[in-house]
Amino acid sequence: MATPEFVLALRKHIGTAPLPLVGATAIVFRDEKVLLGKRADNGAWQAISGIVEPGEEPADAAARECLEEAGVVVSVDRLALVQQMPRVTYANGDQVDYLDLVFRCTWVSGDPYPADGELTEVGFYDLAAMGDVDHAHVRSIALAMAEDDPATFRGGRVRA
Repeated sequence: MATPEFVLALRKHIGTAPLPLVGATAIVFRDEKVLLGKRADNGAWQAISGIVEPGEEPADAAARECLEEAGVVVSVDRLALVQQMPRVTYANGDQVDYLDLVFRCTWVSGDPYPADGELTEVGFYDLAAMGDVDHAHVRSIALAMAEDDPATFRGGRVRA
């Protein structure tokens, strides 16, 4: 997976310290199926996701990631979920705290394929056949299924 240039530049200053980043996840529906990909780095099945670039609209990032990673054009329908992900520590020691913005999307065109090497397999899958998909992604898919529900804001306790 290619690390964005702006992250590499920040890492020169902060080393492996926790870095807060915004991610965009696209839950893409086509008929009764959802777009899933198998990650090249860890073999996990999940929805298409990536880092929002500086100055980029998060919904645009979700659509861009679909085209870059899976070769499909999507329309972004609505925000489905806002969640703080548990801290990720990569093999090189880099730590990242992702704020994940999950969008419901609709397939427009293109046959999915592993377009940029971040995925080894990608396609539209039956919702009933998601046994290998991480629980967090299944939850995101479930929240994105409704076409017009308001966004869900996960967790968080307001403390006085």
